[in-house]
Amino acid sequence: MKRLDIIVPHELVGEINDILHKHNVGGMTFYDVKGRGRSKNEPIYVGTGVMKYIPEFGLATKVEVLVPDPQSKQIIDDIVNITSVDSSSGKIFVYDVVEAYDIGTRTVGDTAL
Repeated sequence: MKRLDIIVPHELVGEINDILHKHNVGGMTFYDVKGRGRSKNEPIYVGTGVMKYIPEFGLATKVEVLVPDPQSKQIIDDIVNITSVDSSSGKIFVYDVVEAYDIGTRTVGDTAL
């Protein structure tokens, strides 16, 4: 199985959720993150609007989800196709997951997802 870490602007979380529902992915975790990358952050106007401040760090949302190996490529393709509005739309990182356990049902592996 794979863990996908998907970092996107908060406005795209609904679209990510729709894609995961389409692929019958059981759950996801998301939270706000801050960081910097290669993209330029938009200026913020302060005071009476005459001064502008360009923040060093940007805001985004990180979605973490576990998916079975056979589904991972199609989910990634769908996310890239739907969310790639510009070059700074985000990132997807893919990790191998050795095992997963569902504590309540005591299932292991893909069935625990």
